[in-house]
Amino acid sequence: MNDTILMTKNLTKKYNHVLALDNINLSIERGKIYGFMGQNGAGKTTLIRLIVGLSFPTSGELYLFGKTGKQALQEQRKRIGCMVETPALYPNMTAVQNLEVQRIQRGIPDKQVIKETLELVGLNDSSIGRKAVRNFSLGMRQRLGIAIALLHDPELLILDEPINGLDPMGIAEMRILLKRLNEERGTTILISSHILNELYQTVSQYILINRGTLIEELTQNQLNEKCKRHIALQTNKVENALLALESQLGIKEYQVMPDGTIKLYDHLDDMEAISAVLMKEGVLITGMALAGDTLESYFLHRIGGENNVLSH
Repeated sequence: MNDTILMTKNLTKKYNHVLALDNINLSIERGKIYGFMGQNGAGKTTLIRLIVGLSFPTSGELYLFGKTGKQALQEQRKRIGCMVETPALYPNMTAVQNLEVQRIQRGIPDKQVIKETLELVGLNDSSIGRKAVRNFSLGMRQRLGIAIALLHDPELLILDEPINGLDPMGIAEMRILLKRLNEERGTTILISSHILNELYQTVSQYILINRGTLIEELTQNQLNEKCKRHIALQTNKVENALLALESQLGIKEYQVMPDGTIKLYDHLDDMEAISAVLMKEGVLITGMALAGDTLESYFLHRIGGENNVLSH
């Protein structure tokens, strides 16, 4: 079932005279993993705080599970689990005790949910259960923060920079956990991060924000297509060029853009042969170059250059 569970309309947030979010319009569909991309200070955390009720918009509308209005949103937020910035933990308590406090506060009657949730996030080892949280590694603290967010089995999980400070093993474990939640429980997940390489291995949808403005929404496939290496070929006779390349070089993977540019995905290392064939057929080449972005350079281009560098 692919229904919209979160939607914003012209959502705007100002702090004094600073415009933190500028007319944000986006939608989140059930069952997908979204990567919320942008450099530090782009507005990611501000938007998350509005969604989960830790802050309120200056103007615009927010819908959760089709509902809006102050009271309705507060009721729908019970269906959301979130970890915003650093998880709030009791350092002198164990993981079990931390979750027990949360269980009681939320009125969850079944104590078994604590064991099940700790198993889900990989904190079910008996030695971990006896250890005070102050002795946890950063990765263990992050997993416990996610366990708190998952305790009531939310339909939407929102995580703000969940892999910050984690070592490679911790990052890999976090990736496996999030994919498992999505695949086994159908949990919709929104992950805020500025670390593109890791998001690429986890998410299926991208939301790109820069300086409080929503720049672009695209799927994993759309991103791959935009970044795909190709020869950008411009000629005076598009149809003649394609016929010659298909018949003489066997080129089958190509795309003709609205401006007449031909994107060739075959023979990337054989530009001389392409030139020779077209010259023989009397086709004038007005432009030919290798093109295509790395993921990092694509996002840098979209947010306006190297002064807005995202982490690799």
